[in-house]
Amino acid sequence: MTRDDLFNINAGIVRDLATAIASFCPSAFVCVISNPVNSTVPVTAAVLKQHGVFDPKRLFGVTSLDVVRASTMSAQAIGSPNDAAKYTIPVIGGHAGTTILPLLSQSEPALPASLFADEDKLKALVKRIQFGGDEVVEAK
Repeated sequence: MTRDDLFNINAGIVRDLATAIASFCPSAFVCVISNPVNSTVPVTAAVLKQHGVFDPKRLFGVTSLDVVRASTMSAQAIGSPNDAAKYTIPVIGGHAGTTILPLLSQSEPALPASLFADEDKLKALVKRIQFGGDEVVEAK
């Protein structure tokens, strides 16, 4: 499965759900978590606009997935894969490649200083977090 395949499948599902939302609960708060979020949220917005019920204050893209990936991959990088749930790594930016910015220095609890001391390991971790979706697509 390619990223295009993933988008085409999920965009169709999101389109149909947005149509139902516009028809049956037009004032609902809508949280889109379908990948790729940065593409499926605009699809949802377009459908809601077509039906005249779009409210930008009621449409959200949920990117908790990036936080979970960052936490899991960070735990793996420090050699504690079973402790992934222990860490929370804030992530800001978009939901694609280099637009994803994990705030590793803001981890709760703090990641070990040894991770930050090895620049190559740190760069590799950031890149893996940014392109973690590719691992999923390749696995499918």
